[in-house]
Amino acid sequence: MVSLPVIFSIPHATMLLRFLTLVIVVAFVGSCSSIQNITQSLTNLKNTQFKLGAVRGFRLAGVDISRLSDPKKLSVTDGLALTRAFAEKRFPATFTLDVEARNPNTGQGGTRQSSVTLSKLDWRLLIDDVQTIAGNIQSPVEVPGNGQATVIPLGVTLDLYQFFAEKGMDGIVNLAMAIGGVNGSAARLKLDAMPTVSTPFGPMQYPGRIAIVDKEYR
Repeated sequence: MVSLPVIFSIPHATMLLRFLTLVIVVAFVGSCSSIQNITQSLTNLKNTQFKLGAVRGFRLAGVDISRLSDPKKLSVTDGLALTRAFAEKRFPATFTLDVEARNPNTGQGGTRQSSVTLSKLDWRLLIDDVQTIAGNIQSPVEVPGNGQATVIPLGVTLDLYQFFAEKGMDGIVNLAMAIGGVNGSAARLKLDAMPTVSTPFGPMQYPGRIAIVDKEYR
């Protein structure tokens, strides 16, 4: 009678079983760790909030609007510069719009303390609900998990004549002062934005675009 070879002896079979069990346990632990990381990343993404802050350095056709509180206080030189620009059908405006980002993942209230790295902030600027220009941040921004606001300055350059010619010169000047004058604010501005944060699994976007306004964090 021909004897068949024994592939595994009992000791070898036991060792193989232990090895397979160890592999399964390691894979399970790694899977649980990945799930926890994904959950934490989603939590960080969901909890990060945004709000419009200050408007700084507003210039209209080269005129420093940020130092004025009333169109009647324009100098003769500034008035002529604005009149000339409007007659040429161009009203270039430049200013800095501060966006405040807040990360509530402070380690309190059941949250796990962690920072958030904002890799992109795809934004569209609305003025009086009129969509104007679009942009993005130039480099990643880290938002620490300390509950305090991190300011993200956005440089804005646009031609107000292109979007608000029907308001006339006085209307555009008044709009500029309402936004960037001495008593101005971001109340007439809105950002339609899509934030993207960095995670161990690559960039992760918000589930949908958000409206960033000046009155509350969103």
